[in-house]
Amino acid sequence: MENFRFYIELGLDHVLDLGAYDHILFLAALAIPFMFRDWKKVILLATMFTLTHCVALGLSVYEIVEVDVALIEFLIPVTIFLTAFFNIFMAIKDRFESAFSWHLLATGFFGFVHGFGFSNYFKMMMADQTHKLMPLLGFATGIELSQVTIILLALLLGYVCLQLLKLPRKHYVLVASIIVLVIVLPMLKDTYPG
Repeated sequence: MENFRFYIELGLDHVLDLGAYDHILFLAALAIPFMFRDWKKVILLATMFTLTHCVALGLSVYEIVEVDVALIEFLIPVTIFLTAFFNIFMAIKDRFESAFSWHLLATGFFGFVHGFGFSNYFKMMMADQTHKLMPLLGFATGIELSQVTIILLALLLGYVCLQLLKLPRKHYVLVASIIVLVIVLPMLKDTYPG
């Protein structure tokens, strides 16, 4: 049980590490177009993301699928860019409510990319472990707990901006998503393979 708790903490620390803010940025971009009353939808998105990146993590840890680390390191900021760009597109079209199924599908696919990104870190941390399932489940649990925390904070920020400061939803989504794009552009440049 102590070993399981160690991997939960490892998952929490890995996502909440401000030095590796790409995951936080992706989750923030994911939550931006949603209002606090939509928290169930956003938790569903985070769970879909967790499931798909756990599948990718498992495929990598059990050496069923090998991926090019440099390519994955580039694709992670691409997922952030695309999510923020999609938010901007939906805000301009004012189609927030109809976009959820596309969000869910994209989030599932992006989860695979992020899962393969997690795999190198996870493999290093469990190099001396012979049994992989419990560490994998603990790590996934820690990741899910941290994701729920980040998403709730992002929804809370949205609540403050939309309900208390009375910003129009369209403007909030546009500005917040543009901020994400500005932050992610250097990441795209720095991780571009080749």
